[in-house]
Amino acid sequence: MVANRSGVEAVNFGLPFDPAVFVAKYGGVIEATYGPKHALYSQGDAADCIFYFQKGRGQIKVVSKEGKEAVIAVVEAGDFCGEGCLIGEPLRMSTVATMTESLVSRLEKAAVIRAIHDDLGFAEYFLMYVLNRTVRLTDDLIDHMFNSSEKRLARTLLLLANYGKEGRVEAVISKIDHQTLAQMVGTTRSRVNFFMNKFRKLGYIDYNGRITVHSSLLNVVLHDQPDALDGQERSEI
Repeated sequence: MVANRSGVEAVNFGLPFDPAVFVAKYGGVIEATYGPKHALYSQGDAADCIFYFQKGRGQIKVVSKEGKEAVIAVVEAGDFCGEGCLIGEPLRMSTVATMTESLVSRLEKAAVIRAIHDDLGFAEYFLMYVLNRTVRLTDDLIDHMFNSSEKRLARTLLLLANYGKEGRVEAVISKIDHQTLAQMVGTTRSRVNFFMNKFRKLGYIDYNGRITVHSSLLNVVLHDQPDALDGQERSEI
């Protein structure tokens, strides 16, 4: 343990975040297991808590007034979501739903605020998490603004496969369909189908229900391969 600003010993949460340690100190945690396609919260709901994925994977999506839906991020084990409530967001700006069977902890807003105020170790951990995710979202925005749909799809597959984490050079993505990939990439399902078949023929991926991503897919991300239809797609979306 370390002493925080008030002189009280702070809990060493370590990495990743441990809900059991948090609840012992601050309470306000409910843990539950959900099946695929379960909405943890929906756009427009009251924002009164945050969620932490212990296992599984979910997606953050938004819906326009016209009913158009877009996936803006994927969350997985070790990720928080819904933290906008901590800065006064009264209503949810997005919807978060599980993609696979997931073990999720619900953390009350008041408990998280107490931990941030009272525990320097937790405050530093949470700040670094938010900063890292901000960098990731900035990279995603740049990717959507300047890269072709083919390169965006390749980058999305590598991120979903956690390429580069723990020295991984090949990983499997399960339970994600081409429509979801299209929403994440910002293109059409037909174009995702086209590029997935192309990647498979080139040996970059294998898929038969589950997608196996090979390190060779990096070739698409690292080299400029313009997509002639990309400008047309952007105007249609």
